[in-house]
Amino acid sequence: MIKEIVLATKNSGKLKEIKEILKIDGIRISTVLDFAGCPEVEEDGSTFEENALKKAKAVCEFTGKPALSDDSGLEVTALGMMPGVKSARFAGPGCSYEENNTKLLKLMEKIPESKRDARFVCVALLYLPGGRQEVTEGTCKGYISKESRGEGGFGYDPVFILPEYGKTMAELGLEIKNKVSHRAEAFKKMAERIKKCSTHIHGHVSIGKYP
Repeated sequence: MIKEIVLATKNSGKLKEIKEILKIDGIRISTVLDFAGCPEVEEDGSTFEENALKKAKAVCEFTGKPALSDDSGLEVTALGMMPGVKSARFAGPGCSYEENNTKLLKLMEKIPESKRDARFVCVALLYLPGGRQEVTEGTCKGYISKESRGEGGFGYDPVFILPEYGKTMAELGLEIKNKVSHRAEAFKKMAERIKKCSTHIHGHVSIGKYP
């Protein structure tokens, strides 16, 4: 029986969102911040899933508990689907969210509104003791704004507009974001997976990719 899951991230923005989405009766949600000495993992994979797997596996092996991670990013059509897996470090190592957004807007400044489409992608991965994996994916389509707008959220939220609202993610607020975002979709699917597999944690097979 799964009684505790460790979230394999220290990102305060992600932690807040995921804890709001991932509420399952009888399962405690911990984070790597609750386990001193938990290893840092270099996210150098070529795909979102590779990075998510590296993080979840490392945390599971260190804590001995089921670990849940995600890797997410922004894919902009006009930029050849960049920044993609390099979204967090788009402006260089150790860069800030603001620096990433500034670089993105600079690259997009001559792109007309009709060609500014983009999408957020999130891959969530649960790694269980014994090696079994559960993987889900979420996406959210929109387009890139001409300037940063809004104070909420994190990352590229201030420059990502959802057409159905006419507002950036940063202008929507957490309640709405957690209904429509890529991370919300991936982790809602994951919550259902966890409920189904919580009494069957043994085995070494990865099942049901990207429903």
